[in-house]
Amino acid sequence: MLVSSRRPPEIPEWARLQRLLFAQQDKAWRVFAERYTTGDGRLVFQDTLGQGSDDRDGVDDFYEAFFNWPMLYVLGGSDDLLAATERHWAGVTAQLTEMGMLVDGFERGYDWFHQGESLLFFYARCMARPGDPGVRALARRFADLYLPGGPNYDPEHRVIRAPHNGAAGPRWGFGDHEVAFPWSLALRPYGLPLDWLGYESFDELVADPAKARAYGREMWDRMGRGDTFANVLSTSLAVHAWLLTGEQRYADWVAEYVGAWRDRWAGGPVVPDNAGLSGRVGDYLGGRWYGGHYGWSWPHGLQSMACAAVVAGSNAAFVTGDDAFLDLARNPFDAAMEQAERRRPDDVDSVTSRWTPHLAGLGDRPTLMVPHRRGDAGWFDWNIPPTQYLIWLWHFSRADEDLRRVEALRAGASWDWSAVHDQRTKEENGHEEPWFEYLAGRNPGYPVRALRSALATSAQRLDEIARDDTDPVAGPSALDIHLWQNRNPVVTEILLQLTTGTPQVLYNGSPAHLHLRWFHGDGVRPGLPDDVAALMTSIDPDRTVADLVNTGDQSRTVVVQGGSFAEHRIRTVALDDGPAEEVGGPRVTVRLEPRAQARLTLGLTLRATTPTLVAGA
Repeated sequence: MLVSSRRPPEIPEWARLQRLLFAQQDKAWRVFAERYTTGDGRLVFQDTLGQGSDDRDGVDDFYEAFFNWPMLYVLGGSDDLLAATERHWAGVTAQLTEMGMLVDGFERGYDWFHQGESLLFFYARCMARPGDPGVRALARRFADLYLPGGPNYDPEHRVIRAPHNGAAGPRWGFGDHEVAFPWSLALRPYGLPLDWLGYESFDELVADPAKARAYGREMWDRMGRGDTFANVLSTSLAVHAWLLTGEQRYADWVAEYVGAWRDRWAGGPVVPDNAGLSGRVGDYLGGRWYGGHYGWSWPHGLQSMACAAVVAGSNAAFVTGDDAFLDLARNPFDAAMEQAERRRPDDVDSVTSRWTPHLAGLGDRPTLMVPHRRGDAGWFDWNIPPTQYLIWLWHFSRADEDLRRVEALRAGASWDWSAVHDQRTKEENGHEEPWFEYLAGRNPGYPVRALRSALATSAQRLDEIARDDTDPVAGPSALDIHLWQNRNPVVTEILLQLTTGTPQVLYNGSPAHLHLRWFHGDGVRPGLPDDVAALMTSIDPDRTVADLVNTGDQSRTVVVQGGSFAEHRIRTVALDDGPAEEVGGPRVTVRLEPRAQARLTLGLTLRATTPTLVAGA
């Protein structure tokens, strides 16, 4: 055990703010629970679900309200937060089951863009309670829905058989009966999913119900069956089952299914977004590699494809140790960047909430943009490249080529990468660029500014809750089911970055690959102990540096682990300016005397051992 009694002249500002943020979060989740949930953990809601597509939509919106609560516990939230998250998981699951949305606790059948969102809550539960037999049983049961022998996967053709899928197997089309398109006027900004069917515009379909029904039938035939690339997000289920059980069949399926998409890509320059039930690309789309649901053409294009590619490629590399799978993750960015241009902010075509504050001060100055979508008319829908996915990929791979990709985005941007914006997307991301600059030594003030921003964001949410006069029991349609995610006052992005050296998890369903992970002195209870603050100043594997501060008047013992899943071997550790000591394992224990500060310098070998969530549970 390393022991530090070195006292700084005063507690660093970043440490004071970090402990203040933990304390504010402890208040924030209680305020939310009191306002919006019942005693058994359900959300207060009296309406029915569904927005025009036969009640398939809504499961994600219920779970998303709590998606980062277990992660707050993993980082060092209060002891009773774990029990609260379990109560809300059980309550919401019962609530959705009664609505007919779940079968045996899992989504009846919907697309993986949304399923990935809802499952972040479950994945964080796996990290928070890895020793719980119930969590392990759920992970196994959920993943088995997609393995050979399950209802969704065809092992002969290596396809998930429909874009909408789940516990009830494939749910063909986009509703349990013929559904006209558009389903909702909210889809107007995205235009028509297929631009080659002879229809002029979205509004043409709105004005003519017969055309809307005909278009919906075309979508059912061409996009509502067979595989779509977004389905690769389901591999995160198998990854967590593998981490909790050690059963090789889960890792084998991840490699097989991601490998099938890699093989389909081998025939062309761009990862395709669709495959028929035969496994062939373009079976229902006239041979086109684009046009699949949540693919290149509609609705989000690059954003959806990049996220799915990064999750799939890193999942396959993670379970096999074969980093060649990461080429699949890189391709969507590379394909888009081949079309890159410098354009003015008012040239942006699509929804831009993520980038609004970044572009606000540019005026007419051009900045790097890429087309996000592809149809028969070519590439279109210009916007800022989704930087968060490339930074996440670089964090996972630590490959020089991925660092060069990130630096190319930085060089092309006309906006200030070091700026900290007080913004909160539902993904709770948006600060990857200033954090990257901090790690590069170009943004030393980032920790204090980011912590103040997180405190302000959480306080704003608490104020919105206090002023919310919505009556959730007033009757049908009285409550927007997105209200809860928009009011969630728990913020973990900055804590992930600063305490573990990790970007925010990818919102459509990535595992949480923490660079370092902290435990209490018993090595079991996850997170930083009371009074202890941590700041990662370098995540270079050969010289990972973490500053620890005990802000309290009692000694505290903390265990540091290499990686979320004990997969990084700690070769050496040095305390302050002392000599490096050999470790050769995944963990090191440090005792901090009252008001003491310590600097740990670790030499890591990344992904050197078989990952697991069971060890230390």
